[in-house]
Amino acid sequence: MKETPLTSETLDDFLSKAREASGLLKALSHETRLLMLCMLCQGEKTVGEIEQFLGIQQAVVSQQLARLRGDQVVQTRREGRQIYYRIADPQLAELISVLYKMYCSPQAAKTSEAEALAEA
Repeated sequence: MKETPLTSETLDDFLSKAREASGLLKALSHETRLLMLCMLCQGEKTVGEIEQFLGIQQAVVSQQLARLRGDQVVQTRREGRQIYYRIADPQLAELISVLYKMYCSPQAAKTSEAEALAEA
């Protein structure tokens, strides 16, 4: 990887990008929002589908989706009376996919169990 020389212009650019990344990470730092995004990596979902899968109240789902919408993390589309949610940015979907693979996939569980046994 080629290093970019540090100048006042590149520092300003880094700071701007760091603020943007920090805002995104704050949006992701809530376990319910992160669970919702893991679900949305699998494809569009309605509030009802998210509510049913996570077993949490519709008001909580709606509140967290509103936060994600406000942070421009998710987008919506309406089909009749249903509103479908999806991850707004393909790069973010890729990041969530990596987090899912690291922490939630069956393979991640096996790795964690193996690490725990190795430490014992």
